[in-house]
Amino acid sequence: MNETARKLMKRIDDASFAMDDVILYLDTHPDDRNALNYYRYVVALRKEAVKAYEASFGPLTIEDADDACTWSWLTERWPWEGEV
Repeated sequence: MNETARKLMKRIDDASFAMDDVILYLDTHPDDRNALNYYRYVVALRKEAVKAYEASFGPLTIEDADDACTWSWLTERWPWEGEV
């Protein structure tokens, strides 16, 4: 994984963690407007990072694959075979 992909995955992971964390908080504090605004903020950050990642490196999940995607992972190098 190159440095750009690594940085984007870190942004996705960080935003995903923040989303999960604030969701747990909102379960017990559903009227906290600041927490709800923060949730919306991190959702937008994650969407932006996922969009940037997928534009450069392909879909992260099968749900994000479109009809134009191919199953080229069978012909490409695997992560344990060195730099992909």
